[in-house]
This record gives sequence, C-alpha cells and structure tokens, in this order.
Amino acid sequence: MKNALLAPSLALILGLIATAANAADPFLDGAYGNKGGCLFAKTGDPGDDDTFFTLDDDGITTSEMTCDFTANATKTANGYSVPAQCDADGEDTKRGTATLALSDKGYAITLPGGKTWGPYPKCQ
Repeated sequence: MKNALLAPSLALILGLIATAANAADPFLDGAYGNKGGCLFAKTGDPGDDDTFFTLDDDGITTSEMTCDFTANATKTANGYSVPAQCDADGEDTKRGTATLALSDKGYAITLPGGKTWGPYPKCQ
C-alpha cells in the first residue's frame, strides 16, 4: 500500500521540478500590449478584441499564436533576446530566439521565423 501512494507523489514532484526547470526568470517590468492584450494580462480575457497582443515574462500571447519563453532572457543593448517556442493554429512549432527591442514607444518583437510585432507600450 505504501508503494501505491508513493508513486503518484513521486510523479507529481518530478513534474513540478520539470515545470520549474522550463520556466524563465522574470525580466520585464510588467506586461506590454495593445488594449485587448493589456485586458488579457489583467483578466485572462481579451474582451471582444480579436487582434490582441500580450508580452509578459512567460511569453507572448496573441489572437493568432502563443510563444512560450523557454529559458532566461539575455540583456542586449536595447532590450532582450530570449529562447522561445511559438505555436500557431495550422503551423509547425517554431523554436528559436525572440528579440525584444525597447524604444520610447514600448517593445518591438521579432519572433522565431521572422514575424514582427509592435512596438507595444507597457500596460497600465
């Protein structure tokens, strides 16, 4: 009976360790995005915005795709580069480096595969 209880607990612990190992350290000073994206960052719902964009420490979420940051960001001269895995409906997963360039208008983002977004201001 002891072993039957130990196996699920061990699996849970190993799963938590694996999840923590894949999480990137915080590096941004908050969420960035358009109106719908900032609403999404606060509530988890973009409202009726079908073109929302959100950038935060975990990755990028848009109405079209998601990119998870898979390792810690590296500071660059004007922002960050961060390993990412991007998924969009009907497309192959793209892995590579996302580039986040900060200007007075917010962050402009270049994703693995070359797609660009922004710049997007900091959410209020």
